[in-house]
Amino acid sequence: MKYKAIFFDLDGTLTNPELGITNCIRYAAEYFGVKTKREDLVKYIGPPLRDTFVELINDESADEAVAKYRERFAPIGIYENEVYPGVPQVLETLKEKGYILCTASSKPQNFVDTILDHFDLKKYFDFVGGATMDGRISKKEDVIDIVLAETGFKPEEVLMVGDRMYDLAGAAEFGMDAVGVLYGFGSHEELSGYDSIALIDNICGLLEILE
Repeated sequence: MKYKAIFFDLDGTLTNPELGITNCIRYAAEYFGVKTKREDLVKYIGPPLRDTFVELINDESADEAVAKYRERFAPIGIYENEVYPGVPQVLETLKEKGYILCTASSKPQNFVDTILDHFDLKKYFDFVGGATMDGRISKKEDVIDIVLAETGFKPEEVLMVGDRMYDLAGAAEFGMDAVGVLYGFGSHEELSGYDSIALIDNICGLLEILE
């Protein structure tokens, strides 16, 4: 096998969190008197949450807005989510083939754990990597760095899979190969502007690449 490990983004790659994330962004924004439309918030699925509120509200209120977001997200929004078709089957096949599977998500790690447990996906993963609640680690390249350090893999041994430019750009920081998925929240135009070995329309396309 060319790769020993596969690092997966979570939101927009393994699960579709659109309803929960947009509901929680609106909840936090409305607390500050900012009216939003759900369709305008989809672009914020992927980047660090604080960056979203810096843009939507202001830098001074961003940390409080993150707290308001999580006020709704932890008990409700986290479950307004669904697994993309084919994901469990592909993860199971990859494990059978001997790949080490890890997450590298900009979502706080405890939320990643909860989501994987809720959808019975945790059993497929050897390491769960995510951001920190305090925002110290939030950017994709920082998360990838931590996962590489914790697992001991060299960048050339890893394939990154994600749906946004942050995933492809983060992988490029370390010279890692990457696959962009087009069924998530990144457009073909967005992803084609970054290095990848392939862009796939569904998760099953990953198996074809790895044959």
